[in-house]
Amino acid sequence: MRVLTPALLAAALLLSACGTTETPEAKPGAATGGPVTVTDARGKAVTLPAAAKRVVVLEWGETEMVSSLGVTPVGAADAAGYRTWDKAAPLAPEVSDVGKRNEPSVDAIVALNPEVVIMPEERDSALVPQLEKYVPVVVTKSSDASRNFDRLREDFRLVAKTIGKESEADRILSEMDIKLAEGRKAVEAKGSAGTPFLMADGYQQGSTVSIRPFGKGSQVSDVAEAVGLKNAWAGKVDPQWGLGQTDIEGLTALTDPKTVLFYSASEEDVFTTGLARNPVWQRLPFAVSKKVFKLDPGTWTFGGPKSVIGLAGQIVRHTTA
Repeated sequence: MRVLTPALLAAALLLSACGTTETPEAKPGAATGGPVTVTDARGKAVTLPAAAKRVVVLEWGETEMVSSLGVTPVGAADAAGYRTWDKAAPLAPEVSDVGKRNEPSVDAIVALNPEVVIMPEERDSALVPQLEKYVPVVVTKSSDASRNFDRLREDFRLVAKTIGKESEADRILSEMDIKLAEGRKAVEAKGSAGTPFLMADGYQQGSTVSIRPFGKGSQVSDVAEAVGLKNAWAGKVDPQWGLGQTDIEGLTALTDPKTVLFYSASEEDVFTTGLARNPVWQRLPFAVSKKVFKLDPGTWTFGGPKSVIGLAGQIVRHTTA
């Protein structure tokens, strides 16, 4: 199954998200405390009466951030998909599904009486003004291939301030930094620093397998490089997500015999079902050396700090084994 990454969701989003005729009711259990003002990725100051406790999130990375900070969202887009693709911060079963990530239901969101909706920047076309008729919206940057680690910290702190969990965010970010530093020391101690890597996912349509390499600047590339590896993919990638596009022949540009492959596949695994018998695949350096590592199911490559911690641990484990 081709899972829509945030980048593909941006292109797929229906501009006419479902409208609503509902009138929001009084918010039950409204948060207490003083007003909170955050400046989101649009540069817009959003003021809430208090830190939000009733939150709807419309992308998995942001769902993970809210959940990892100890707040259970009242609604999330494609909650079932989140539970399959992002296991870094489990989502409680009572969370309401508010529709697809590329087509959330405004009716379903408003009916939950949220105090805020948190969503990524690329959806800021028609959906944001629709939602802002009923509920404040905080927009995250979500990705920036020129500075993804800094962007991750900014998004996480933005989300944390919105829901009143700033001290928890500091603790989790500190945990992330410690895990990355420990991972780098372990890789160096094994003599594996500078190991070239390819990180990719892929999908199959008919007999054609398409591969998406994560180039330099993608969040997962930043993670691997933070623990001492070197991204081997030099092909063209997009400036926001650092994602490229190629086929099996395109991977023949990778010739260093030390290259290792990490790939994600929480459902269909095209790297074993679609490529294993391909003669081109069999000549690739990581196939010859059998250094092909599947990331654990539920490793979301566009997640929050908890996903970074989990991914770094897997990279270090495979690289130092």
